[in-house]
Amino acid sequence: MSNSSLRLTRFAPGRRGVAVGAAAVVVVVVAALAVYLTRGAAQPEPSSANSALGPASAGASAGPAGESGAAPSGSAAAGLSGSAAPSAAGGATQKAPATGWIPVDQAAWKAQVDAYKALAIDPVPAGVGNLPEFRADCQYSHSAADDPIVFPGLPGASHMHSFVGNNATAAGTRVEDLLKFTATSCKPAQDHSAYWVPTLYDNATGKPVETTGLRVYYRSLMDNSTGQLPMPNGLRMIAGDATKKVPTPRGAQGQFYCAFYGPGDLDGVARSTNGNWPICGEPATLHFMLQFPDCWDGKHLDSPNHKDHVAFGSGNACPAGHPVKIPAITFDIQYGAKGSPAGYYLSSDKDGKSASSMHGDAFVAWDVDTMNKRTKNCVQQRRTCDNFGYQK
Repeated sequence: MSNSSLRLTRFAPGRRGVAVGAAAVVVVVVAALAVYLTRGAAQPEPSSANSALGPASAGASAGPAGESGAAPSGSAAAGLSGSAAPSAAGGATQKAPATGWIPVDQAAWKAQVDAYKALAIDPVPAGVGNLPEFRADCQYSHSAADDPIVFPGLPGASHMHSFVGNNATAAGTRVEDLLKFTATSCKPAQDHSAYWVPTLYDNATGKPVETTGLRVYYRSLMDNSTGQLPMPNGLRMIAGDATKKVPTPRGAQGQFYCAFYGPGDLDGVARSTNGNWPICGEPATLHFMLQFPDCWDGKHLDSPNHKDHVAFGSGNACPAGHPVKIPAITFDIQYGAKGSPAGYYLSSDKDGKSASSMHGDAFVAWDVDTMNKRTKNCVQQRRTCDNFGYQK
């Protein structure tokens, strides 16, 4: 089995796990996940459809769709209300990103859905697996004390984050920026999204320990893909809780773990002095998994807490308030570190030095044709895809 066909899925109990085959929660232990592939497949040219799929609001609504305060829809190029702030490119000024309940451009979303439904499924080569997913494999891009979801337009307002994906991501980044400045540390290049997590630090040296690869899965968490739809550009969300600061001893939820090829001790052969961090046996390295929801309200690209517009489904259905079945993003974060008695700390909890505040942000921006095609071929059709299409 090649590296590209191996799956690493460990999820904290208490949230709905990922269905792989018939299992609700599957742990497949992988050591050095080769997340930046060297496969030289030709990639199609990006489509021009991106310009239609950003948020159209001229300002954030004060509440769910239908309440007063939502601005009329328009094109994706329309600016969002707020004070002037530097653009993601660092040049001209632009209006700061909106916050709160951010409405989706319904006309653009309908156009994407119509195109998706009309899209023919590509022929499936022999030997393709039946895991309903596609992915982007990303390398570390840059670090900054910025967060364009939680603190939009406020450089330096956040704890330190490690960014992968779109290289232009900064405090003032809007979806228009992600679709304009598309240089990325991810494969495929048609993924212009920004992904970020709190920076990990070595407790002995105080130096950052950056990810050696972050694989972003887009997958189904359900047993069937009836009613499956793609994601709209501009959708943003957070998984995990940056304010959670409780110990993460052996066996705890929300801890880092050791990943192997084959059998091995997930919780490490030993623990750091404070008990919060595993020390991995050979040849394992530290990993962390973050699971995002798979259902969307179909109305908002964001919400005040960056979570209320999305939800986890139950069984094979989405809840009534979040009826749109979207691919579930999963972060598989790899670090080259193996653990030590001194352990580590996250920028979100330097004092407590536990792993419980680990969290991740996703700001979705794909070439629309690619998002539609991968969702249709891979997630709806329930076939395994890698960075470039069907995985053989």
